[in-house]
Amino acid sequence: MPPVGAVAWNDQLAKVAYDHSIDMDAHYYFRHDGLNGSNPGQRITAAGYFWSSWGENIAQGYSTEQLVMSAWLGSEGHCKNIMNGGFKDMGVGRGGNYWTQDFGSK
Repeated sequence: MPPVGAVAWNDQLAKVAYDHSIDMDAHYYFRHDGLNGSNPGQRITAAGYFWSSWGENIAQGYSTEQLVMSAWLGSEGHCKNIMNGGFKDMGVGRGGNYWTQDFGSK
């Protein structure tokens, strides 16, 4: 993927990512939709981040940041989210060995 500009850390997106990772870990599931039926865009909006676009990567079973990033970068779909120049903000959260990375642009 070609280089893109840096994204800014966003506390709202980090909280959404953290909460989703904690929920997946606590309830033993692995998917983008929450058990309450919420999708990532709905969770991001509920956190007060009013987006024009969003993306989400999830992972399970990685014990370090380096391992999960290597896995995401090695996966075409996940890498496309990371290298999407349209995303301006990002937050990541971990619960156990569940990881969520949320991206957005306002």
